[in-house]
Amino acid sequence: MALKEIVYQNHTLSMSYELCNMEAQKSILFLHGWGSSKEAMKNSFSKSFASYKHIYVDLPGFGNSSIADVLDTNDYAHIVRIFLKRIECQPSVIFGHSFGGKVATLLDPTKLVLLSSAGIVIPKSFKIKTKIWFYKLFKPFFPKNFYKFFAAKDVEGMSPIMYEIFKKVVDEDFSDIFARREGKTYLFWGKDDRATPLSSGEKIHSLIHNSQLFVMEGDHFFFLKAGKRIETLLEKNGF
Repeated sequence: MALKEIVYQNHTLSMSYELCNMEAQKSILFLHGWGSSKEAMKNSFSKSFASYKHIYVDLPGFGNSSIADVLDTNDYAHIVRIFLKRIECQPSVIFGHSFGGKVATLLDPTKLVLLSSAGIVIPKSFKIKTKIWFYKLFKPFFPKNFYKFFAAKDVEGMSPIMYEIFKKVVDEDFSDIFARREGKTYLFWGKDDRATPLSSGEKIHSLIHNSQLFVMEGDHFFFLKAGKRIETLLEKNGF
């Protein structure tokens, strides 16, 4: 593991990252999802794509990377661009899981691999809408950590600043951004995914003209044991 300091909006952030296959000329950037870290991506893909240099990074506020202010997904993309310049690497391929898929899409690489990406807004259930209403109603009368009683499982153990970020990014609709994507895009989805259901993958596939959709066994984290299978499918389909 290495650390690289960058400056964004007058804040100094410490970015935790790891590089593998340093002798390779081409490179892949792997971006994890919400509540995860670079370790999940490394465990999944470190034994695959041997002809590429691998870049694994903890997004700000996750793993061993620091956070200084409330961000949205555009901010995360800007931060990753700065980070890549600092390590003097411009990957032609970016993998993004869930929240990391939105960041990866904004980076607009030559080849984009989305793993159960976020970005399609799913209508909230009546139960969730009721929780939000109660939270907003009673928020002024309770201490700051009151949010923990209403927070989704995705933010369990997260700080108040990360909860504020979660609230900003969870309802971002990336439909127009996906529709503007022109580069080659590969979509991989777990057929039993409940966090970002398969219908989201099908919608993104319909929005990105130059895309292919692969449905795999498993849930939101289907890729954890499917690195080699994903590599094989990509190689068979013009990667």
